[in-house]
Order: sequence, then structure tokens, then C-alpha cells
Amino acid sequence: MKFYTSESPKIVSDFAKEFNFESLRPYYDSESREAMHRIAHYESYLKIMAYMWPEMTQEDAIQKALNVDSPYQFQTEFMRNAIWKIVKSSSTDLTWSGLEHLDKNTAYLYVANHRDILLDSAILQIILDKEGFETSEITFGSNLMAEGFITDFGRMNRMIPIKRDGNTKELYEISRQLSAYIRHTILDKKVSVWIAQRNGRTKDGKDMTQTGLLKMLNMSGTESLKENMKQLNIVPISISYEYEPCDHYKVQESFISMNEKYVKAPGEDLNSVLTGIKQPKGRIHLAFGKPINEEIDQISEGLNENEKIKCVTALIDRQIHQNYYINAVNYIAYDLSNQTNRFEEHYNASEKESFINYIDSKIVSLKGEPDILKKIFIALYANPVESTLL
Repeated sequence: MKFYTSESPKIVSDFAKEFNFESLRPYYDSESREAMHRIAHYESYLKIMAYMWPEMTQEDAIQKALNVDSPYQFQTEFMRNAIWKIVKSSSTDLTWSGLEHLDKNTAYLYVANHRDILLDSAILQIILDKEGFETSEITFGSNLMAEGFITDFGRMNRMIPIKRDGNTKELYEISRQLSAYIRHTILDKKVSVWIAQRNGRTKDGKDMTQTGLLKMLNMSGTESLKENMKQLNIVPISISYEYEPCDHYKVQESFISMNEKYVKAPGEDLNSVLTGIKQPKGRIHLAFGKPINEEIDQISEGLNENEKIKCVTALIDRQIHQNYYINAVNYIAYDLSNQTNRFEEHYNASEKESFINYIDSKIVSLKGEPDILKKIFIALYANPVESTLL
């Protein structure tokens, strides 16, 4: 197994030579000491450490940061302990499956469903680390990476900021640069990358890959679309939470979006991160799919490029849906939504009553018509079952 080192790699691929990746790349090992010195003295860092490890003195918290000298060490020693602590305090179990399909010496593009801002990718990292795989770089919305502590934290955690604002020309160039960087990371750096299958978290429980993601990835390719996709070694990832992180926020946003454009309040993203960390999530399962290269080979050459892209998104979606771990609450929600007892063998009366009470306790604090809010809430949990039936 190779060991990651974050120093300036040689840009071998022709597609990457025209781009400057300084705004996207993680910190190099040689920059880490200075970055961690800044992090150690941010008030936000000290507050987080006081929450995560209340028994730790401020001096010890500062020294813990100063002992880190690379992004890889930050992920595997610093973040690993923090995420495991979050998982153990807010879930009843974390399980995973499918790693037997992957090679520890191969770089992959993990295309994942997106349910929680921080934990989806963070849980992947601690699983990879525990199983002896190298951790990955992580795409992240630039709106969440404000200057200061978050930027330093993100770049030490090997996060790749994705810019989503700009005019048509600017967004096109942003997509080209991001596409080139992801391909450069996988082909030249031999490092895996995590990316969500869509912009933003799924708000309705429907995990659908956006065709725009595949179009962006294809921008940096120099071969046919099929070969360009195969070079990235795409692996679908499914993460499921028994109790959806920020479910009440997602229901409120969906309700408001029925009649008007939803506008985020100041600090809403950070509040969602913190809520996702603290909220009880029940059982968590992460499933690694199989690399889709062999299935890409089977796509007909007679199709045009857009049709081929739709075929690739369908390959990703099928694995994400089929590998999604369905909990009793999902079966209950499906039966409630469809007024049926189709899946009653997967739950009992007590579990059903408990889930209904859970929904009622959540929507009481939301604004809107209770019956509509309840319908949206149930659909959020029912839709993963709907997806497996397609």
C-alpha cells in the first residue's frame, strides 16, 4: 500500500497542464505546521475541542494541534478520533459492506448519496482508515469554507472547495478546473476523491445522480466519454442513517419550497453541521458498490453522448439504491405513505407507534400545515424504499 504525502506532484496529464490548482488543493505537508499553529489559536477550534473533549485543558488542546505535521496525519489521527467519538455518541451502530470489491492500491472516485453535510464523507474516511485503505480528498461547497478557521480546517482535512456562484462563463471555467483537478488527483497523484452525486443534500430521500456531475467530469477527458469515465474508477457509495440528520430542517425547507424560493438564513449551514453531529441517528450503514467500469463497457456505442451520460448516471443510481440499508422506519414510512401493510413483516406495532410519535414530536416545532408537513416527513423516509422498487 502506498502512503499519501501532500507535496506538489508532477502534473503528467496534458489536460491538467493549463490549470492552476492552488485554490483547490489541500495544504502540502510543508505548510501544515504553520496552518495548525493558526488553527490551534482560533476561538472556534478551542470551543469545538471543549465540546468534544471537555476533560482536555486548553493547553492540551493547543498542543494536540501543534503535534500534527501533515494533512494525512490530521485525517488519520486527529479527525479519526473526533468522528469516531461523534459516531459513538450519536448512533447505535456503524456498519459497512462491499470493501472486498476494492483494491487498496487503486485510486477511485467515490460518487456518493448525500444526507449530511459533514458526516457522509467523514464516516467514509474513518472506515477507509480502519480497514487499511488510504483516505481520500473530499469535495465541499465553498459556501461552507469561509476565510479563517474553516478554510484552514478544510485544507488540512483535504477538502476541495467547489464554487457554485458566478455567471455562465465563470461557472463553465470553474467546472473545467474542478474536472481537471479531480482527474489529476486520481490519475497523477493516485489519490481517491469523494464527491456527492448532486449539489446539496437530498431533501426528499430520493438519491439521484445529476447528469451535470458526469458532464463536468467528462470535461477534462481526452478520450471517448466511456474511456473518460473509466479512467476515474467510479465507485458508487450508499450511506444510510436510521434517523435522517436534520430531518426536520429538510422537511421545513421542502414545505417552504412548495410555494417560494427557499433562502437560507445566515449561519444556517453551520447550524446544520452542528445539528447533524449532535442529533441521534440510530443505525448508520455505509455500502461500497462495485467499480462500474465493466458496466460502462456494455453501453452501446450507437448512443449519443447525452444518452451515454444518462446510462452512466443510471449505473451509479442503481447501486446506490440497491445498496442503501433499509431500516424499519423506512418500511413503516412506505406503508404509511401508501396506506398499505406491504412491508409489515419488517416491523412491529410498537416500532410503528414510536416512529409516528417521533414524526409528531418533530413537526410540532415547524411552520406550516401539520398534515402537509407530516406527509413530507413520511415521504422523506419512504422514498428510499420506493427507489429500491424501481
